[in-house]
Amino acid sequence: MKNNKPTRRAGLKPLETGQVWRMAELNLQVGMVGKLLVHYKLAKPDAVRSSNSCSGISTVEKYLKKNKAVLVTA
Repeated sequence: MKNNKPTRRAGLKPLETGQVWRMAELNLQVGMVGKLLVHYKLAKPDAVRSSNSCSGISTVEKYLKKNKAVLVTA
């Protein structure tokens, strides 16, 4: 009999300043990470301007996980 163990995906890396996460149609660039909040820019890859946003670390991590984000640059 074969062992049918579920394959595990690598967990998300902790958020750090300067990271760029790529999703299907958007990029999320982490500006600054504090104790509770993250400053980031969320925009299309070819966007000229993007607004700064601020959210809780856990909220951003859930968003990245839900949208299957891939870390492009660390």
